[in-house]
Amino acid sequence: MVQAAVAECTVAGGYNWRHLAACRHVDADLFFPGGTAGAFAEHITAAKDLCRVCPVIDACLSFALRTNQEYGVWGGTTEDERRDLRRRSHKSRREAASQDMPPAPVE
Repeated sequence: MVQAAVAECTVAGGYNWRHLAACRHVDADLFFPGGTAGAFAEHITAAKDLCRVCPVIDACLSFALRTNQEYGVWGGTTEDERRDLRRRSHKSRREAASQDMPPAPVE
C-alpha cells in the first residue's frame, strides 16, 4: 500500500518524499548523533534500522547525495558511507570519461 502511495505521489507531481518517510515523526537528534562511538553508535544503528523499513530510503539517499548533506544519517547511510559513495561515483565517471577519449597523438 505504501509503495502505491509513493508511485501515486510521484506521478501526481509536486511530491515531497519526506511526507512518506518513516522518520517524519521521530526526533531528528536520532539522525544527527554527536559522534560515532559508544552511545552515538547506538543512535546510528537505531537510525539505520528505521531507514531499512522506510519506503522512501532511495529518495532520501538521492537527496543527501545531490545536496551534499555532510552530517547525519540519510537514506540509511552515515557521513563516511556517503563520502565513499561519492568517491566511487566520481572514480567511475572519470574512468568512463577516459575510455571515451580518443588516444593521444603519437609524435
